[in-house]
Amino acid sequence: MNVVIHIATNSFVSYAQEICDLIFESAQARGTGIAKRSAEYIAEKINAGKAVIALDGDQLVGFAYIETFSHQRFVANSGLVVHPDYRNQGLAKKIKRKIFDLSRKLYPNAKIFSITTGLAVMKMNTELGFKPVTFSELTDDEEFWKGCQGCRNYDILQRNSYKMCLCTGLLYDAKAKPVQASPFAKKVVKPIIKIRKSNKMFKK
Repeated sequence: MNVVIHIATNSFVSYAQEICDLIFESAQARGTGIAKRSAEYIAEKINAGKAVIALDGDQLVGFAYIETFSHQRFVANSGLVVHPDYRNQGLAKKIKRKIFDLSRKLYPNAKIFSITTGLAVMKMNTELGFKPVTFSELTDDEEFWKGCQGCRNYDILQRNSYKMCLCTGLLYDAKAKPVQASPFAKKVVKPIIKIRKSNKMFKK
């Protein structure tokens, strides 16, 4: 195996339909939603340099792309997928790292967010510094939520007025201050031991 993860350029646009097929097959196998995208949409992301593609020679191995919302204040890492023959080898984590780094490079002031039902994706995001949040802390851009229409769980999202679904919301904010531990957290409190003085007088 000689997998290379590339930042996408127009030389990779011929993989657009194959990527769409892989995303669809992955969603079907998982039984939960990955939002559907057209080959034209994927090609647009590839041509704009807003995607990463993993190849083993000419074989498509994996893919992920970037979406922007709310005037580029929010960025989503979307469509992370790995070919079934290459799973359980740590490739998803490497692709996630690559698309995350590309997002920070292209949009250094944006908040990066993700919604997912996958435990593995949640773990990867957490390792990168994402924090679980409610949907109200994510973008309110209608275009993002329209992207969920291709998900099989979209009716659940609608019934809950776009406030919750089966997905978990995760957010990375580079400007957020780290939570500092209380100054008392490491302080060792010694117990106070009182010694009683006896009132009895001893005679020799």
